[in-house]
Amino acid sequence: MSNRYYLPSRATAQDPFSTIVTPERAGWSYSSLRVVELTPGGALDFDTAGDEMLVLPLAGGCAVECEDQRLALDGRRDVFSSVTDFAYVPPAAHVRLTTEHGGRFALPGARAQRRFPVRYGPAQSVPVELRGTGQASRQVNNFCSPDVFAADKLIAVEVLTPGGNWSSYPPHKHDEQRPGQEEALEEIYYFEIAPGKSGPGFAYQRVYASDPQRPIDVCAEVRSGDVVLIPYGYHGPSMAAPDYDLYYLNVMAGPGERVWRFCDDPAHAWIRASWTGTAVDPRLPMTQAVSTAGQAR
Repeated sequence: MSNRYYLPSRATAQDPFSTIVTPERAGWSYSSLRVVELTPGGALDFDTAGDEMLVLPLAGGCAVECEDQRLALDGRRDVFSSVTDFAYVPPAAHVRLTTEHGGRFALPGARAQRRFPVRYGPAQSVPVELRGTGQASRQVNNFCSPDVFAADKLIAVEVLTPGGNWSSYPPHKHDEQRPGQEEALEEIYYFEIAPGKSGPGFAYQRVYASDPQRPIDVCAEVRSGDVVLIPYGYHGPSMAAPDYDLYYLNVMAGPGERVWRFCDDPAHAWIRASWTGTAVDPRLPMTQAVSTAGQAR
């Protein structure tokens, strides 16, 4: 089942992409995401047009050629094995992606006005943050957060949640321009779930209205490759089923300052204070940057 905001795996597939969410398809103005799966020896050529983009390996490594530069991305086995390196490519550029052994690659993007140069983001420079405590513990890989990596509009992070835990919690929103308090950001969640002993895993995602004039109501069972769009409203929790670790890629962009300012649902904001004195889940961190020297691209 799908609706305007919950998009099952491959529901938006358009050759060569297994997932493609443009601002036009989402019905908003800035955030985008494409995912491509390449076979060994495969290649992808694309134009960034009006978007700044990242090349983020989800599984496998690749080489990125853009504006007379060639960046070799070691990548990773999968999103649950390590933090990855990545590449930034600017708007109005042609990009060629090649991979020797195949893989799956995400292209988070945002409509941009300013143009930054092609750059390499090393895995070792990605800050790994542990948020929450107890069963609200999760890991955030801040590879393209505003204070870590320069871009015009694009914000992107990875979140890993151990099985049985809740993340994106307490529920929060960022759908209004309130200087110093909240920044309006369109958000995409792209999910992958670690498989169990006998098959694919699953998780749940909640989105609900912060303003009765703008209704939104999502309570979706999500599986690997699924996408949830959040144009506005409170979102969270993201619920990892017991024994199934959860990964999601957050892509955010908006009209104002490139900063992640949000406000919690007042009904649940008290939860943050309850974390004082409670330990972080000992299963965290789930991943770190690891040496991938010699891995084929």
